[in-house]
Amino acid sequence: MLTAKDIMTKDVVTVKPETSIEELASLLVKHQISGVPVVDEKGELYGIVTENDLISQNKRLHIPTVVSFLDAAIYLESSKKFEAEVKRITATRAGDICSRKVLTVTEDTTLVDIATIMDEKKTHLLPVVKNGKMVGIVGKRDVVKAVARQAE
Repeated sequence: MLTAKDIMTKDVVTVKPETSIEELASLLVKHQISGVPVVDEKGELYGIVTENDLISQNKRLHIPTVVSFLDAAIYLESSKKFEAEVKRITATRAGDICSRKVLTVTEDTTLVDIATIMDEKKTHLLPVVKNGKMVGIVGKRDVVKAVARQAE
């Protein structure tokens, strides 16, 4: 039976809590990933931030003329409000918007259990931890690849 250790991505792209929203968005696009773990200075898991967190952050904007910023719509009423919104967004850091309650698995968690957790908890990413440290991550794509390999 396949386990997290067999299917996880070991070279994980991570960010720090102080990583800017611009840098975070850039990393997601560059690496074609939907989310990243946020780790503290000790390398311990602090949270996880996803594309959905970025979208939620930007949908709180409430102003009337449309301007594109970070691929989101900003509604503009005045240049002062626009400047204030830009400052607010660019001052936001990964640690401000990440989910702190992160579901994790261990290296010996089975593929079936991983798929069950992802389905029941509606999550796309599961950090793999060993002795409190993140050693990898399993995404839905990893699960699909593993299932496809087993079918061959």
